[in-house]
Amino acid sequence: MQSQEHVADIAMDIATTSLSSDLRECAILLDIDGTILDIAPTPPEVRVPPALRHTLARLQDLTGGALALVSGRLLNDIDLIFAPLQLAAIGGHGAELRPVPGIEPQRRAASLSPELKRSLATLTELGPGILVEDKGYSLALHYRLAPDLGPALQAAVVDICERLPSGMVEILPGKAVVEVKPARVSKALAVRELMKYLPFRGRHPIFIGDDVTDEPVFGVIPQFGGLGFSVGRFVAGVDGHFDRPEDVRAWLARIVAERGDAVR
Repeated sequence: MQSQEHVADIAMDIATTSLSSDLRECAILLDIDGTILDIAPTPPEVRVPPALRHTLARLQDLTGGALALVSGRLLNDIDLIFAPLQLAAIGGHGAELRPVPGIEPQRRAASLSPELKRSLATLTELGPGILVEDKGYSLALHYRLAPDLGPALQAAVVDICERLPSGMVEILPGKAVVEVKPARVSKALAVRELMKYLPFRGRHPIFIGDDVTDEPVFGVIPQFGGLGFSVGRFVAGVDGHFDRPEDVRAWLARIVAERGDAVR
């Protein structure tokens, strides 16, 4: 049986060949936090390296626009983080879809009710270090600054959500975060929808993600003859993995450099 490292090495060779040979046959789909950007203590503290902005801008050109960010963040937040660059994007875990930069995004879900958000926000009383992030469609409770409170926080979120009508919301566990979002929207469903639009239609997607919320997307990618890569851990069914976001950034930069556009 091949080791995970061997499988990853083979898959990276395949992906590099696919991307560098004809980028117009590929679509590049990238999660943000923990995938192309390093995880920060709090969500507003993330920073985009200037070299990454350049790499993404060139990949957008080289793929004919078939480059999209796939995130739990809202599109407005994504655009602010990467400004002045604007890309096709999926936001809010699939609640927002913008297949082409500059157009009005599709809104695919209603926001959580103010009452539910207030109930979830009271869980900051479990102890210092729990941070609330209101994403409009969803609400995230971060405990990176209080890791010992993770189990209690997760149990309390489950308790609140179990009082709601069945099928109304979904709980998304992540890296030191618990998020509650509307049911029946997901990154995977939104990616499947995105692939119906030009310039993505008919392409072979390369998806890179790091968290539990990205795992359903890995199951969708083979339907389009694409490849999936995890970051930070090896996920069953993926074609390979990167150790860190820094490695993803370097790999994408190398793809651009092989097209004769090295960052100086």
